[in-house]
Amino acid sequence: MALGQRLERITKTPGLNLAGETLSLDLCGGLWLPEHRTLVVSDLHLEKGSSFAARSGQFLPPYDTRETLACLHEVIARLDPACVVALGDSFHDPSGPERMEPGDRALVSVLQEGRDWVWIAGNHDHAVSSGVGGRYAETMAIGGLTLRHEPIAGAAEGEIAGHLHPCGKVAMRGRAVRRRCFVTDGRRLVMPAFGAYAGGLNVRNTAFEPLFPKGFTAHLLGDGRIFAIERAMLARD
Repeated sequence: MALGQRLERITKTPGLNLAGETLSLDLCGGLWLPEHRTLVVSDLHLEKGSSFAARSGQFLPPYDTRETLACLHEVIARLDPACVVALGDSFHDPSGPERMEPGDRALVSVLQEGRDWVWIAGNHDHAVSSGVGGRYAETMAIGGLTLRHEPIAGAAEGEIAGHLHPCGKVAMRGRAVRRRCFVTDGRRLVMPAFGAYAGGLNVRNTAFEPLFPKGFTAHLLGDGRIFAIERAMLARD
């Protein structure tokens, strides 16, 4: 209860400004650019379960793609974007599209109808085969923003990236909450992973230090709210 009360006192900040562009953080883990009617999602990792089975022979419940696409369908139906940008690692490996169930592939086609759909190349799916609709790009510029998969230390203001699957952890009196989060210092933003099986890396990990040398704010995805929490208040794993 004490931890919950502590979180309740933290200001909810669903909207940001980056490089002169308005950003709206969505509880689903997507980023909405209202002035461009563009939805950005990152690290879907579709077909991660089937990839694990193919490599190891051990089977995970084969519903990760369906669950991820169901969440994506909800936010697209709610926002009706003119453009959807999938910010890399949309598939867990280059053969992911070939292993998709026909119903899942059909849902992707439905989601793409009537809108521009951009697959940004990631480290897992840089060489994904064709046949999944949309178009591919290494990076994409929208207004003052640059969208890419992997964040680059020292990049110009306005970078939006994924790749690191950030999660923030708040601990108090032996209780802890760990949630996916957006991370920003007002110059760049790293997005949470959208995929059901994507996992997460604690934002106190050293991998984030070169990107945010002067600190950052993590926007944790809570139950019905987004909580803005400064770096110093976040715990390590």
